Amino acid sequence: MKNKIIDLLAAQIEGMSKEDISATIEIPPKPEMGDFAFPCFRLAKTMHKAPNMIAADIKEAIGDVDYLDRIEVKGAYLNFFVKTEVFVKSMIEAANSENFGGSDIGEGKNICLDYSSPNVAKNFHVGHLRTTIIGNSLYKIFSKLGYNAIRINHLGDWGTQFGKLIVAYKAWGSKEAVEKDGISELMKLYVKFHEEADKNPELVDEARAWFARMEQGDEEALSIWQWFKDISLVEYKRTYDLLGVDFDYYLGESFYRDKCQEVVDKIAEAGLLKESEGAMIVDLSEYDMAPCIITKKDGSSIYATRDLAAIFYRKKTYNFCKCLYVTGQEQKLHFAQVFKVVELLGNEWAKDQLVHIPYGLVSLEGAKLSTRNGNIIYAEDILHDAIEKSLEIITEKSPNLENKEEVAKMVGVGSVLFNDLYNQRIKDVSFSWDKVLNFDGETGPYVQYTHARCSSVVRLAENFDPSNEVDFSVITEPDAIFLLKEINRFPKVVLDAADKYEPSIVARFAVDVAQAFNKFYNSTRINVPEENVKNARVMLTYLTKKTLHDALELLGINAPEAM
Repeated sequence: MKNKIIDLLAAQIEGMSKEDISATIEIPPKPEMGDFAFPCFRLAKTMHKAPNMIAADIKEAIGDVDYLDRIEVKGAYLNFFVKTEVFVKSMIEAANSENFGGSDIGEGKNICLDYSSPNVAKNFHVGHLRTTIIGNSLYKIFSKLGYNAIRINHLGDWGTQFGKLIVAYKAWGSKEAVEKDGISELMKLYVKFHEEADKNPELVDEARAWFARMEQGDEEALSIWQWFKDISLVEYKRTYDLLGVDFDYYLGESFYRDKCQEVVDKIAEAGLLKESEGAMIVDLSEYDMAPCIITKKDGSSIYATRDLAAIFYRKKTYNFCKCLYVTGQEQKLHFAQVFKVVELLGNEWAKDQLVHIPYGLVSLEGAKLSTRNGNIIYAEDILHDAIEKSLEIITEKSPNLENKEEVAKMVGVGSVLFNDLYNQRIKDVSFSWDKVLNFDGETGPYVQYTHARCSSVVRLAENFDPSNEVDFSVITEPDAIFLLKEINRFPKVVLDAADKYEPSIVARFAVDVAQAFNKFYNSTRINVPEENVKNARVMLTYLTKKTLHDALELLGINAPEAM
């Protein structure tokens, strides 16, 4: 229906494309203000008239239209009132289409997403969940829009931290303890190193020396490093399985270590490489940034070098239209430096194809998390606790529910994901069990429960078939119309979420649809004697179920059929 309104306006407005008209059209906040609204302010410059006069002229020029009740002029706005039956028909047909919410705008385009990327030999804690959850959702959103989305786990598996860990292992660790407790023991050793290094700074020099040996191919150093890496990956993949997250490539920093020299040579050839206190840098003072360190005093690479190597490798291998980096906002300067170096090497595409997607911190009941100090909450523990608590709630609410354990896993994991994604990513997230597992608030369980309620209604309507004709004339209730309007926002919601790299737009939409359905459900009897009315209302329920399922899918959350 929106396209028809666009066509009406395009026929009367010169110098404004259909794309511009589409972007300008608004959905009024109240039904009495119409179904669509077009503000005429921007036309005043070209038409040399007051916006209200322009609106009146356009209304007159359009005249009577068979699918419109009327057009009203309110100040500078043209308000379009679509005939109810026509509007309902168009909304139901749109929402019942095969790829509703999807698009082909990304067809033939590759987009790389770099997310999760935990530091090997450090436990996957609740802070790591944010990058993983946001990145996975963005992958699903861009895939929905037709992009070939490539998931990359850029593991932090190279760097001085491994030198620190080797020093700690040799001084205070044992093979037996590491084999017994795995990554937990490695974490204890890492914390121990920092405690001891505060008292003995020479340990830091030792750590640097061990990392230099790794870079030089020292057999002992690389053997210990590989052992630490293998232990870590087992745990990470266990957590990813719980989350339902996968990757196309696990290409960590170590993958690029033999590609760093080429980067250094490129920078030198471009005349950008300068010496500073023994280190080699790119001076970025002209751009109000600290220098980008390329190699350290001892000649070893730094993560900026490896990030540069990764960018050139990805551009050559995948020919991406965008490469997205989902990391904490504390890395804003780092990526600004790296992207600027790529640009200074003559790559104009760096300006709009390389994107840092920052996010805020996670706290548990107000306590900030720190790996160095050992103040960590393991992600796996959080997820298992959520599943356990969900099982208790579900057992109490629905003691006879089949597959309670399976549903509890969906709800528990989903509640953690939704709590994160409902918040704008740049904001800090506070984790509270009371809030996360609330079945009545703006939460994952609330949306999942609404989906299950819809599923129950559809199951009970034994003869219902979504491909059958619907009597559109019987859908007249304000709550039903409002629900349909909410559902029909889905395509725009997906586009907006992709444009702003913001999964919270989808999460909030899911809550809006769930609330609209529950209002409709509570005000309107569905199982009525009149078959045509019943079928129409079941169709609304089915479309709600379908839309909620697809919205939750974009968030990486499963939608139970019963709860």
